[in-house]
Amino acid sequence: MRMTSIKMKKKLDELFQQEENWRVSFNRDKNTYRVEWKETKQGVTITIPNVIAKYEQRGEAALDELQFHIQESLKMMHEEHQLEGKEKHIFPVIRATSFPKKTKAGTKLVYTEHTAETNIYYALDLGTTYQLIDQKMLEEQGWSVERLKEVSLFNIRSLSAAPKKDTVAGNDFYFVATQDGYDASRILNEAFLEEMRANASGELAVAVPHQDVLILADIQNETGYDILAQMTMKFFAEGRVPITSLPFIYEEKHLEPVFILAKNKPKH
Repeated sequence: MRMTSIKMKKKLDELFQQEENWRVSFNRDKNTYRVEWKETKQGVTITIPNVIAKYEQRGEAALDELQFHIQESLKMMHEEHQLEGKEKHIFPVIRATSFPKKTKAGTKLVYTEHTAETNIYYALDLGTTYQLIDQKMLEEQGWSVERLKEVSLFNIRSLSAAPKKDTVAGNDFYFVATQDGYDASRILNEAFLEEMRANASGELAVAVPHQDVLILADIQNETGYDILAQMTMKFFAEGRVPITSLPFIYEEKHLEPVFILAKNKPKH
């Protein structure tokens, strides 16, 4: 029997209505479901058709996972987190330039520009999830953006970046996919990129289609560009947190986004 939005709403009510400090609401026009703290009105909005699609694929396990992530997210919104003494838990996260610059409550998120396609945000790792650091948190704790950036880049360099290699049509592709939430962030590990560049036979291309993968490609012939373009687009479409479908050429410590046309070398 087909799952409808109304039936899914009832299932979500069962998951989230029992918590007395939360309020739930259903927007029939937008087909969304919201869970928020009664006191602060901070919360999470869920797109019901997306939940239905996951439910039809994976059944109750999809709802269990959703419940866990919503609970963690709401819990995180309610807690006061300190940066001092948590330096080892601060990491950079790569996001698309279209990613929101403010929290739902209207506080500015801390970010720095990275490329024409990407920005760097900063996260406090909380174990099972992380919280993006906003301006208010930074000011209250007397931190500068420079300090935040320095600490986070030091931490990203400390994470292992052992890629898996795959050779296709004479081109070498390397994948970093540890699922620790910071795979794409490893694009900021300049020492790692320099090492990959030094070992590349051809041109080094780098891609961050979504948060949970970093692709590096040693492009040695024309076909390599086509393969990379198709691969990046596929990962981008499937990613939980998509970033960009455009790969970058890495040259002289600089990342240049490229449009790869079928059967053609990149057009900058």
